Parts: sequence; structure tokens; C-alpha cells
Amino acid sequence: MEDPRRGQATARAVGTAGSAAVAAGGLGAGAPPVSRGWAGVEVAPGLAGAALVCVYAGLALLLLAWWWYGRALRAAARRPRGVRPVLVTLALWAAPMLLAPPLFSRDVYSYLAQGAMLAAGLDVYESGPSVLGGPLAAEVPAVWQHTPSPYGPLFLLAAQPVGALAAGHLGLGLLAGRLLAVAGLALLVAALPVLARGCGRDPAAALWLGAANPLVLVHLVGGAHNDALMLGLLAAGLAAAVRRRPVLAVLLVAAAALIKAPAALGLVAVAALWAAQLRGRWPLPRAAAATLAAAAAVTAAMTALAGTGYGWIGALRTTVSPHNWSLTSTLGRLTALVADAVRAEDAIAAWRWAGMLATVVVAALAWAYRERLGAVHALGLVLLAVVVFGPALRPWYLLWGLVPLAAAAGDPRLRRALAAACAVLLLAVLPSGFAPDGPGALGLAALGVAAGAALYAAARWAAAPRPAWALS
Repeated sequence: MEDPRRGQATARAVGTAGSAAVAAGGLGAGAPPVSRGWAGVEVAPGLAGAALVCVYAGLALLLLAWWWYGRALRAAARRPRGVRPVLVTLALWAAPMLLAPPLFSRDVYSYLAQGAMLAAGLDVYESGPSVLGGPLAAEVPAVWQHTPSPYGPLFLLAAQPVGALAAGHLGLGLLAGRLLAVAGLALLVAALPVLARGCGRDPAAALWLGAANPLVLVHLVGGAHNDALMLGLLAAGLAAAVRRRPVLAVLLVAAAALIKAPAALGLVAVAALWAAQLRGRWPLPRAAAATLAAAAAVTAAMTALAGTGYGWIGALRTTVSPHNWSLTSTLGRLTALVADAVRAEDAIAAWRWAGMLATVVVAALAWAYRERLGAVHALGLVLLAVVVFGPALRPWYLLWGLVPLAAAAGDPRLRRALAAACAVLLLAVLPSGFAPDGPGALGLAALGVAAGAALYAAARWAAAPRPAWALS
């Protein structure tokens, strides 16, 4: 039987090697600046295939090491050592991503362009990056060139100096944008153990699923997505709520919603937790009114400080397009294929309405069972429904519901299902951020996964305990 401590150490080393492989392969297969490469390194086009294999081998190593580490963590639960070992593992796995070019998405270029637009006095809620012009705007994918920002004023306030820096020094701007995401991840890492303890769950297990997760590392650190800031503030707000600090909780969750709107659902959980702490008549209406008042004050203050106006409210539908991939759009296209008389656009619209209805049903059930589930658990389920039944799905969107559930869900079947979903989504996007241009890319990705799995199997064999006779 494997020693849990040794298993953790070996899994940590294997995952670090996998993360380094992802970062190295990203130089040739990731999303570096088109015009100048990354840190002066430009990989020859002939090596792009090898770089893609390297990335997917690293992903397989990191993913399998994460599963291995989780099993070793559960095996060591009888002799707990707190969260420090998980934090060390997370830091080692994240470190190579800090030095990598943008990975699995080019969204960070949109963030920087929007920040630069704001610094130049342009209205990001009326125009897309195309009006900015120049090398920075040229890095934004064509599909987003004319798209207004869907993000809240707090994020744009943070993006403005970073975008201004990127307009003159793109490499430094990208590093600064990644540091913003890392700051959000650091807040998430600090808040998750507190939130888990408040929900009666193991903080180390919460960190394993909600922060040391490869989906978090690859997309929030490697991709520098602003979801890191949103999730860090949301987790911090929920942690404040379970520690009976409701006003601070409202301020933090409202701030998260001013990064990205889905976090606003966290205000419902905060109001429910606040109501449970009140005495006297009508605790829920009183808590709800106080929550709304405090959130409105934060919104007004941040919007005034950012100077963006309230155009962000109308821009929330920016990401909704018939071309967005989601469960509802896929069902719509399948419906149009089966029923010749139905146009794809009409079928997709109908399925999106069905998705909205399904989300409302999940939200109603979560509210009805909030006392049995707990407010944080219920919030995680609702956010998961928003992602699954919503009009657009990106792999990192799963983290919206995963983070609350990592801290609050105790059902091992749900936790295993979430981990499996992370594994599938981790491998579902190319490191360039673009769709495959043919079967060749998919074949190289499969080859990389197979190579990573073989290396993992070799590491497990080397780390396996040997009987005494085999060592003599």
C-alpha cells in the first residue's frame, strides 16, 4: 500500500513537470502576441505540431497528478496536516504558468484593449477594440473586434492602467494582466478554507477541488481570465457571510458582480445567511432590503469612480450569439438537422428559452431546499445551472459553480462528477484559443494525451512500493 505522504510528494512532482510542459509547449502552440512572439522567443512554424503534443502531454500529466494527489490527500485525512501541503502543491503547479504566454484563449488581449480604450477616453460600452487601432487592438480576435465590453466598471477600473501600459509595452501589459488574475486567485485561496470551515467541510479538500484544480491553473493563471477576480471576491464575500460579517459580505460580493455579472447571484446567498442571524419579525425581508441597499451603494460608488456610466447594464448580452457553443445551441442545431422546416436560428432561440426555464426551476428548487442544502451549496447549484443551460459556455465558466460547491458540497458523487467535468473541459480547447483547423490538430492532441498518460503510468510504477523480496 502506498504511503499517502510519499504519494502526495510524487504527485506534486509529476504535476509540476506537467505544468512546465504546458508552459513550454505554449511558446509554440499557445496564444502569444502575433506580432512579436513571447519574451523574444519565436518558435519555428515547423515545430508547432511538436509544441501542441507537448502541451497536451503536460495537460495529461497535470490532470492525472491532480487525481493522484486528491486520492493521497483523502488517504492522509486520518492524520491531517492542515492546508499547507495543498498550498505548496498549488504554488508549484501554478509557477510555470506565470511565465507562459497566454494559454487557451486570447481574451486577455480584449481586456487590455478595453483598458487602453478607457485610458484613451473611448466608450467601451458603445464600441469594440477596433476603434482603438494599433498593435494592441490587432491582437484581439476578429470576432470581438467590434464587440462592446460585457464587463463591470470595477474590472475596467482595474484594467485601465494595465491597458495603458500594454498600449506601449505589450509584454509588460500581459504580465500585469496575469498578475491581476493571480491576485484574484490568491484571494480565492485565502477565502476557500474559511468558507469550507464555515460550511462544515474539509478545507484541504476544498482547496484541492476549487483552487489546485488544473482547470483553475490553466485558465485563470495561464489564460489570465478576469473570472479569477470575480471568484476571489465572491469566495471572500461568502466567507465573510458565514463568519457573521454580513455588511462586508455584501460589499465583497457586490464588487465581484461589478467584475462579472453572474456573481450577483451571490447576494441572494448572503441575504439568506444574514436573515438566519437576525432576530425578531421578518428577518428575510429585512436582510434582503439591507443587502440591496448596500449593493446599490457599492454599484453607484464604483460606477462613478470608474467614470463609465451605466452602459455596462445594456452590454451584459454581449456574449450571446447564435455561434456561441453551449448545450442549448447544440440542441438547437440538432433540432434543425432533424426537422428540415425549422431554421437553426429559431431552434437555438427556442432551446435558449428552455434553458432559461430550466435555470429558473433549478433556482426555485435550490431556494426551497436552501436550509437543507445550505445557502452556499444552493448558490453553487444555481451557478452551475446558469453555466449548463446558459447561452454561452467556456471551459472556465464551470468554475462559477465549482468554487461554492468545493467549499460546501459534501456528497462524494457530486464532487467526483465535478472533477470529471473539469477533466473533460480541460482537454476541450486548443491552447491557441481557436477552433481546430482540421483533424491533424486533434490527432496531435490525442498523441500528446497518450504520451502524458504513458509518462504518468511510468511515474506511478516507479513510485509504487516494492515487496522486500523485489528489493533484494
